[in-house]
Amino acid sequence: MQRWSQLFIPTLREAPADAEVASHKLLLRAGYIRQLGAGIYSYLFLGNRSINKIVAIVREEMDRIGQEFLLPALNPREIWEESGRWTVMGDNMFRLKDRKGADLCLGMTHEEVMTSIARNELRSYKQLPQIWYQIQTKFRDEPRPKSGLLRVRQFIMKDAYSFDIDEAGLDESYTKHDKAYRAIFSRCGLEFVAVEADSGAMGGSASQEFMVYTDAGEDLIASSASGYAANLEKATSRLEPVEDLDPIGDGQPELVHTPGQRTIEEVGAFLKVQPQCQMKTMAYMAALPEADHAKLGALRPVVVFLRGDHTLNETKLSSLAGGELRPMTLEEIVEVFKAPAGYLGPIGVEAAPHPKKPGTLVILDKALEGRTNLIAGANKEEYHLRNVTPMRDFKPTLVADMRNVIEGEGCPIDGSPLRIGKAVEIGHIFKLGYKYSKSMGASVLNRDGKEVTPIMGSYGIGIERILTAAIESSAAANDGAAFALHPAIAPFQVVVTITNTADANLQAAGEKVAADLSGAGLDVLLDDRDERAGVKFKDADLIGIPYRINIGRGVAEGKVELVDRLNRHTQEIALDQVVPTVTDQITSAKQPLLPASGVKTS
Repeated sequence: MQRWSQLFIPTLREAPADAEVASHKLLLRAGYIRQLGAGIYSYLFLGNRSINKIVAIVREEMDRIGQEFLLPALNPREIWEESGRWTVMGDNMFRLKDRKGADLCLGMTHEEVMTSIARNELRSYKQLPQIWYQIQTKFRDEPRPKSGLLRVRQFIMKDAYSFDIDEAGLDESYTKHDKAYRAIFSRCGLEFVAVEADSGAMGGSASQEFMVYTDAGEDLIASSASGYAANLEKATSRLEPVEDLDPIGDGQPELVHTPGQRTIEEVGAFLKVQPQCQMKTMAYMAALPEADHAKLGALRPVVVFLRGDHTLNETKLSSLAGGELRPMTLEEIVEVFKAPAGYLGPIGVEAAPHPKKPGTLVILDKALEGRTNLIAGANKEEYHLRNVTPMRDFKPTLVADMRNVIEGEGCPIDGSPLRIGKAVEIGHIFKLGYKYSKSMGASVLNRDGKEVTPIMGSYGIGIERILTAAIESSAAANDGAAFALHPAIAPFQVVVTITNTADANLQAAGEKVAADLSGAGLDVLLDDRDERAGVKFKDADLIGIPYRINIGRGVAEGKVELVDRLNRHTQEIALDQVVPTVTDQITSAKQPLLPASGVKTS
């Protein structure tokens, strides 16, 4: 038991003006954090208690599958150059020099350091598999720190790394982390979805993000009741059948004069056709990596044809095109289409025969596969074509899913409606493959005595992001004015509020209730301050404690008031029932409601 009167809990009546999202405002108002600089925060008493409880849960679950290390945050340049990421990380990496002029950096993640240990210490398949993890401060030179603890320059991460002899072993290590993550996030009281994701600078063959829906998030995800979930950059959906237009004339492509009509909307109104019966043309140039320059050139034209009512997902396109995208210039459009912008279409564009062959990469979105008699640009000023049928009238380089899914469309598993919303990432697991072990020269002897490269996985959890996601979720249910944390991660599980400390009977009752709860093993805060009851109630709600016991006039009748802030329920209970009632509620809240294993992703 701790006494509020003796603690430093600097609550604020109003949030600072520069606090944007609900969690940022509440963390400041509740006295959990204070800002030292842009993206740099101090964790005060309450914030540190919650962080430590989250860390304890993470450590407990990770100890079931791995071994804890602690690696240096200060890394020499050479270790990052071995993997090739000294350059790749760019301005996101904090860099510095020591007094002798040697280049150093502050670690953003520790694949390189872990791999260096593995290559120096692991010699045989008999030493595999290995799962090593740490809970440590990381650094990122975030260009636009904002949203409180969501985009910061210094943060706490649990990062783990697996080393296996083959892909089957990696699959097992990956599955172990998947289960551990589900247990961790469930024990922290989070409702989450696991989604397929892009590996980005981490590299590797597969990755999965664990996300929590919140308006403070910067990622968009799609999920459904079937268990399907995917980042919007990966999401697919089932489309309702579309009735094609009837052919006109002999059914072959036919020029139609469309003076001044350039957009899908304008052409649709002019020709009286719906957008889903039109073809949209998107024209880009892809800046390819240097390794592709000899075969494909430094810049490659990339053209995508979409249904008129669909929008392009540039991440999907960039991944397929293999380079950074920018829109074509007017001069480049004329060179590729032999026509001005506004009337672009597929017929006459010379497509590369294969994605790895030179020429314009022409992609037909899957939603247009099998469609007939579409309206498309004619590559002729003030003209469009009707009766355009893909694969008959033009052949793209390939057919692929290039569009953004739309809320309400059917999920690809069973057609149940998709929900699309903002979400914050709380964890990410990667199948790295051989990216680091090969580039850094790690090897072991297999059963046959042959030297082989171990295969790796990497697995991260943002500790502060768990706290932030929990506050965001609770604040959304409390109109953004307050929050209640799950008892497993709240700074205290229950607060005993003496409504009038000048009343000796209330003071004695409060002391006894708090002592009894503490004796039962609960984490208790006794509010013994000489303040008005209303002030105490507001402060208790503000700091996120899930259960509050009000010691008031009912004590004369042997009763107190129990406020369950998680379920927003208030009840009177007898004094002798306080300990079993509160203990039962906390125990019930602690039960991990694990999502079914193997949640489906795209």
